Amino acid sequence: MSDHQAQLPQPVELPVASLTSPLPLRDQLVRFVLTGGLSALVDFGLLVLLMHLGLGHTPAKALSFVAGTTTAYLINRRWTFRAEPSRRRFLAVVVLYAVTFALQVGLFSLMFTFLTGQGLGRLAVQLGAFVVAQGVATTVNFIVQRGVIFRLR
Repeated sequence: MSDHQAQLPQPVELPVASLTSPLPLRDQLVRFVLTGGLSALVDFGLLVLLMHLGLGHTPAKALSFVAGTTTAYLINRRWTFRAEPSRRRFLAVVVLYAVTFALQVGLFSLMFTFLTGQGLGRLAVQLGAFVVAQGVATTVNFIVQRGVIFRLR
């Protein structure tokens, strides 16, 4: 196998002006929340669309999670945490997202089943389950990304 074949994939680069120094915690948190809001719109919009097209709630959530977290990573790495590309960091994010994938899809599925049993309408069930799962995953993601992943070189 050649050196070229053995290389790990790198994420797509988003153009951002300066990566000179890390932002203060407050600025990182604001940017993380803004990025999370956009990513949540991607995630929830795709979730509702896929379920409307007949896909079950768990596979729909799995696909929408991947779309939302990919959006979040691409923006957060450059804009929020001002991090240069790094294979080690990229692999750490893949592991984190695998853990938060299981956490978020599992919580969504549990909450979807619970809220459906409460007699709520379908959109209210989707939104309620989404908010709980998203809130937990977002908290875990920020703590691990800020404290561990974006300190890696």
